[in-house]
Amino acid sequence: MTRGRRDEMLGGMLGGVRDRLVPAAQRRTLEELTEDLDLRVGDRSSRYSAFWTMLVLSAVIAAAGVIADSTATVIGAMIIAPLSTPIMGVALGLVKRTKTGAAWFVLGGVCAVVAVGLVASLVMPSSYELLANSQISGRTSPGLADLVAAMATGLAGAVALARRDVAAVLPGVAIAISLVPPLVVVGVCLGDGAPLLALGALVLFLSNMLSLVLAGTFVFAALGYVAPPAAASRKRAALALGGLGVVVAAVLILSTAANYLSSEWESQVRRIASEWLAGVPDAAVTGVQMHSTTFHIAVRTPADLPPVSDLLTRLHGVVPDGFPVVVQSVQGRLIAAGRVGS
Repeated sequence: MTRGRRDEMLGGMLGGVRDRLVPAAQRRTLEELTEDLDLRVGDRSSRYSAFWTMLVLSAVIAAAGVIADSTATVIGAMIIAPLSTPIMGVALGLVKRTKTGAAWFVLGGVCAVVAVGLVASLVMPSSYELLANSQISGRTSPGLADLVAAMATGLAGAVALARRDVAAVLPGVAIAISLVPPLVVVGVCLGDGAPLLALGALVLFLSNMLSLVLAGTFVFAALGYVAPPAAASRKRAALALGGLGVVVAAVLILSTAANYLSSEWESQVRRIASEWLAGVPDAAVTGVQMHSTTFHIAVRTPADLPPVSDLLTRLHGVVPDGFPVVVQSVQGRLIAAGRVGS
């Protein structure tokens, strides 16, 4: 097959994808898309003011929601967060092969949101257990599923941006879900002296951001917003972006594998702890969680526990040696039982 024939086939495939994603009647022009995504177009001072004001306010709301472990509050921060605009501007700039300055807005926005998280951590007591907060624990162990979700979100956002018949607010709402809360968690964890947890949240943000950029680049290229062949510097930038994406994907794959492994260890520890309590009437294991390298075992018992040394002996060879084990006991006794209405 000749090169010309291959190019013709590729062009036909891209045309088919383009027509299915965004019909020609609903497709926005490159100028319209640039006006939305390039903050330097139009009244710069007003657009800059709106971006930074809404970003800081969304970070404050997200920090309050994270510390209070309030999902509703965090969702409120997601709705008004404007960080998706420059991120999708990066994707458009890669396709157009022009400098939009969007990367600087992304970098500045990241620093601003992390700083808000750091300040918010000052109100937390020193004994605060970060991983007991679902808003934090859910964003410090990213997995491959997070990457898939971010890629799908990026595709949806880019398509919505390119269509005239979709409300302009929808892309920002959809994309912002993956951005500001992880950055706030980075700041909170750094302020609380937990750099490993902060790194996990940062990897989640980076993977989401790169997924959005790559998905947006694909959609914008398929819709025909492609500029003439790029210079060598642009090619190097694209290669660097792709390389970083591979690194983040590899980290997420390793994180996913680690999550599965820790889940398997928790299951084994729960089984062995139940066997350890078998001789105590009415005793039960109510939960097992692995925080970092420490296993926390919650048990309920009406009597004294067996020697913990026996439990440690049973766990030898099941989980790695040297991992701490903490047993938290709640003693209770059945007072009465019956049926309602009897």
